[in-house]
Amino acid sequence: MFALALLLALSVSGFLLRFVAVVRIVRASRKDADFRLRPLRPRIKRFVWEVLLQGKVIRERPWPGLAHALVFWGFCAFALATLDHLLRGFGLALFSRESLYLRVVAAFAAAVAVAIVGLAARRFLVRPKWLGPLSWESGLIAALIFVLMVTYLIPGRLSWWLHTLALLIFLPLIPHTKHLHLLLSPVTVFLMRPGFSRIPPLAGEEDFGLVAGRDLTWIDSLQAYTCVECGRCTEHCPAQNTGKLLDPKEIILGARRYLNECGPASETPLLGEHLKMEAAFQCTTCGACEYQCPVGIQHLPVIVGLRRGAVNTGRWEDEHGTRMFLNLERSGNPLGFSHAEREKFIQKHGLPLFDGAQEYCLWLGCMGSYDQQGREIVLALVEVLRHLGVSFGVLRREKCSGDAARRLGNDLLFEELARTNLEEIRKSGATRLLSICPHCVRTIRGDYRDFGANLEVEHHSELLARFSARLPARSRGGEKVVFHDACYLGRYRGLFDQPRQVIEPWGTVVDPRRGRRRGFCCGAGGGLFFLGEEQGTRVSVERAQELVATGAGVVGAACPFCHSMLRDALATVSGVPPALLDIAQIAAARLRPGHG
Repeated sequence: MFALALLLALSVSGFLLRFVAVVRIVRASRKDADFRLRPLRPRIKRFVWEVLLQGKVIRERPWPGLAHALVFWGFCAFALATLDHLLRGFGLALFSRESLYLRVVAAFAAAVAVAIVGLAARRFLVRPKWLGPLSWESGLIAALIFVLMVTYLIPGRLSWWLHTLALLIFLPLIPHTKHLHLLLSPVTVFLMRPGFSRIPPLAGEEDFGLVAGRDLTWIDSLQAYTCVECGRCTEHCPAQNTGKLLDPKEIILGARRYLNECGPASETPLLGEHLKMEAAFQCTTCGACEYQCPVGIQHLPVIVGLRRGAVNTGRWEDEHGTRMFLNLERSGNPLGFSHAEREKFIQKHGLPLFDGAQEYCLWLGCMGSYDQQGREIVLALVEVLRHLGVSFGVLRREKCSGDAARRLGNDLLFEELARTNLEEIRKSGATRLLSICPHCVRTIRGDYRDFGANLEVEHHSELLARFSARLPARSRGGEKVVFHDACYLGRYRGLFDQPRQVIEPWGTVVDPRRGRRRGFCCGAGGGLFFLGEEQGTRVSVERAQELVATGAGVVGAACPFCHSMLRDALATVSGVPPALLDIAQIAAARLRPGHG
């Protein structure tokens, strides 16, 4: 009994020594000024689905996910059984050996043993590359879990001691390994910042973003220690998939290594030994990492925070980025065109100005105002609106929404653009905007809230889907149309069916290998449309290859940035590339004899 008490004390002490240190680091991190616990209902709903039911884990990787879920449920079932097991070493017990609860626990023990063998085989034999290099830690933990389950099922004093020793070895290892997520992930999921890939506002004039350890908030630190290193973010990251330096997992683990070495109050720059500036500026902000993470880690606030720190302190030097920022300052658009070019386009095509009487204020955006293909998409949408009798008007003056500036970390420039646009919208009396650009929709609908705006902004796929039944259903005779999901329309807004509803009466819609929620980025997001790619394969080229591989004669798109990126990439990967059409152009084609 004395030996058991001593071993138990040593094990618990070893656990607490590290766990308390982690808790202290998290608590010592900066207060998150944007954090609000309420409303509780969506937090509880997410907790039940992602933690208790393990729904996200199973949905994204069904078989490995189910195995992980069984292990999690097994550990939950074992909570009181473990206490009962230890008490028996002191001559006490919580349950009789024939109790229903202990029988249920035994069933879970068998299931967990099978699951852990399957996971170990996947980790050490199949070895998916995104799991990273093999480690003794993973093997030891898997072996201990297996021993815990098997020895629980086998009666006898030897099995009791083997089970106890495995438990006492396992406990202090938890906070020293990635398995700390067993304790932290439920808390992390519950306390996630609300909103998908939302960029938190800066906390006052002295906040320049993530410059040093003192700038990491307690949510950033909590998420850094929660990472389970499963590699789901790595597997789906377009930058990592095309040979870039960026690996979302390493961004989070780099923050963890920094906190372990330097602490949360450190003045040592974050970008350096543990986190690389080049990697931070290779992110397309597609959100695949955050969408896939099973433990509630939000990568985008950290990546954009690092960009903020580099841009706002003058550390980031990039020729293309500097030119784009100057264009935004001088011309109000990243392409550097004069505002007169937008006026000429409006006058040439007789686009009415918004006077407050129309149903929609049509937001042209930079691509719709100045890019030739973007203008063609706008004109196709206008043709459909006029056919439907939907009234609209455009703003007299309009600057870039600031999407690229926001996501590249130039908050001062973004605020200037946002306030100017909001003033123009206010003067026009517009409350309902319509846009062909998912990036503009996200920025005006979401990011402008930091300045008190609460505008209704609709993407044209929503309107076209709503009125699709009023357009002629002219079939292309079964011609296949492969639809490319724009990240800012799909993962960010959850709009997957609407654009397909517009295409279906015109052609047969097919999906590429990576489609819908797992859709692969075109490479334009996060301001990268204006920066270019210096390393590895172009993201747009890899995506174009997937689209061409479907054999479809038409590629459907719903974002002018995707349209521009794919146009060049399709010509690169195919001698006879498929036609590239926005859904507005497909809707307009339904109006024309001969299918347009």
